[in-house]
Amino acid sequence: MVTKKSQMPRLAIVLATSSLFLTGSVQAAPSETTMGIARANRLTFGVSSAPSGQSGNATDLPPDAQAQIAAMRISREPVAQIVVEEDAQNRALKDIADPAQKDQARQAYQKSMNALADEARTRFILRALYSPDQMREQMTWFWFNHFNVHAAKRDIRAMVGDYEDVIRAHALGHFRDLLEATLRHPAMLRYLDNDQNAAGHINENYAREIMELHSMGVGSGYSQQDVQELARILTGVGVSLESDPPKLRPQLQPLYFRAGLFEFNPARHDFGDKHFLGHTIKGAGFAEVEKAIDLIAASPATAHHVSEQIAIYFMGDTPPPEVVARMAQTFTKSDGDIAQVIRTMIRAPEFTASLGHVFKDPVHYALSAVRLTYGDRVILNARPVINWLNRMGEGLYGHETPDGYALTSASWIGPGQMATRFDIARQIGGGAAGLFRPEGAPADIPAFPQLQNALYFQSLQDSLAKPTQTALAQAVSPQEWNALFLSSPEFMHR
Repeated sequence: MVTKKSQMPRLAIVLATSSLFLTGSVQAAPSETTMGIARANRLTFGVSSAPSGQSGNATDLPPDAQAQIAAMRISREPVAQIVVEEDAQNRALKDIADPAQKDQARQAYQKSMNALADEARTRFILRALYSPDQMREQMTWFWFNHFNVHAAKRDIRAMVGDYEDVIRAHALGHFRDLLEATLRHPAMLRYLDNDQNAAGHINENYAREIMELHSMGVGSGYSQQDVQELARILTGVGVSLESDPPKLRPQLQPLYFRAGLFEFNPARHDFGDKHFLGHTIKGAGFAEVEKAIDLIAASPATAHHVSEQIAIYFMGDTPPPEVVARMAQTFTKSDGDIAQVIRTMIRAPEFTASLGHVFKDPVHYALSAVRLTYGDRVILNARPVINWLNRMGEGLYGHETPDGYALTSASWIGPGQMATRFDIARQIGGGAAGLFRPEGAPADIPAFPQLQNALYFQSLQDSLAKPTQTALAQAVSPQEWNALFLSSPEFMHR
């Protein structure tokens, strides 16, 4: 006799090894309801089982989610205050003579810094699960990955929540504004070492990644000299935790400015003329940076590269070149209006044809599973979701290199990764997995979710291919049925 525990993986393997797994199921003449579900799965973090027609502002989070966010330190204190306080705690370590006390103080500092990063992770998850403005949340994740920083480097854990907030504010605005917002943020300047970039001590890290990853893209026509000249332009762009401005010569004082932790220090700037992207930029301080950003954002290469990245994110590994070309044209005509570029993509017939065929990365998979399974029941503990993402290899703020996590399916579809997904599906489908128990609270035995509900029978059922329906029919319990559904090829795609 096959036990419940062993049968679920066997059926999941049947689903995973079917030809449908890589391509997604294709149903003949899909109904209008099925198409609506498919579009919702693509343009949100997954269809939610929450009832529709709820009252409230279109951007409001549920009160229980908002209360959790409001209680966070990253919500209550300005980022500059947090970073300065944490830095003072770290600096104080050197004055502690007793080794045991020093070790205890070091652990307290690390715990405090880790808590700040975990607050940001929890806030992202709450917003992604429950915000009605799902396109903004999706694009916040896309742009963070595009302008990636690694939280574990230096003191970025204390800054990463604010960095994500800045990205979120510009996620559907103009690309040029977003590019400058990331350039001015201390998390980016720390991560790519531009706070160490000064006249006579050039650091090209950030300049190279702006050109290669953030804007024009590899092989788009810029030269190594352009990278070197941009690095010179960016000298003096950095971070300051000091309460007082630096002492400067009188002629430089009008060129100094600071906003929060961001600082432009003209004493560290190379004022020589630069030749960048075919233009001569006269030495003028931060005005040079503004000019360089203008040139980068207006480049046809930037329009194409950014449009292609957005298309891959939404439409899969190889988006049609003609769609990317139309998106790039919109990008150029609208001065990089991100919302208009997305709108051009969504209106393309090719976009509709791609629905249900894009393999979910771990973030989309985990969030869509929770949204479908628990609807608007607000989680009280994001730790399980954070752990699931770590196990699947896409931990929030955890990618070490500037290229961000891969957008293509090949990085997420290996046998080991799929086995991990099946285990997570079993946890979600069999109960709350600690989602509704605050950390440290006594264990409870919550009622398991019912995925065989009205939403399933009225719409989701129609999108399932015959092998999936056959596998589901073999489930021996509701919990196993849930796990099988969340392991199905159809649910793995959006």
